Amino acid sequence: MKLLSYPDLKLQKGIPYSKVQIWRLEKQNKFPQRVRLGPARHGWIEEELDTWMADLARARNIFAGRRS
Repeated sequence: MKLLSYPDLKLQKGIPYSKVQIWRLEKQNKFPQRVRLGPARHGWIEEELDTWMADLARARNIFAGRRS
């Protein structure tokens, strides 16, 4: 299991959200929950991010299929 920091979200995964936007999405259960590593440190589990992105792509494909 690999944990990614906030900068890794942008650099490795291409997730362009601000910290505030990620916090809002987490609160709505629309983004993987962070893992607390210490008082001011946290990260995200890479596999959960990959699953979340795959789900977004799948939903896009389903929606695109309905519009045709």
